[in-house]
Amino acid sequence: MISGEWRGRKLLAPKNDATRPTADRTRETLFSMLASRVGSFDGLHVADLFAGSGALGIEALSRGAAHCLFGEQDRDAIDALRKNLATLGAAPRADVRAGSVLALGPAPRPFDLLLFDAPYGTGAGSVALDKLNRLGWVGADSLISIETADKEAVEVAGFAIDAIRKVGKAKLTLLRPA
Repeated sequence: MISGEWRGRKLLAPKNDATRPTADRTRETLFSMLASRVGSFDGLHVADLFAGSGALGIEALSRGAAHCLFGEQDRDAIDALRKNLATLGAAPRADVRAGSVLALGPAPRPFDLLLFDAPYGTGAGSVALDKLNRLGWVGADSLISIETADKEAVEVAGFAIDAIRKVGKAKLTLLRPA
């Protein structure tokens, strides 16, 4: 972890190569961008979608987020994610949804922060955001991050780009409801 309650703690990675972990430098850049916009993470409700080992959502929890919903379909990644949450004592503040992000149903309430780290080159982050927006996951003040390969475009109807940063082979796009 980069900052917060679990600063310096290492996370377990999935046993297979089906997921691509967000590089530490990319995660540090993302959370710097987010912190400059949200100020404090205290009390935020976060969704970490295409979660992998859960590094993004766990970073938000480490910084004070009240709760994080993790969406992931890869079995090895889910096992690593659950072990990471248990090791850190974060399980009571987490909800792990095993299955496709595109199969998630309506949200009980909008999330303050939605983090999408879909497989590069698929456009799945944009597709998922469009669908989840229609299912009540996004509120008027929600902040959204989509990580893609550096050459990928992010365009989702009803959302405006707040910022874009390239970090190595990754691109971070922050969006807000238009």
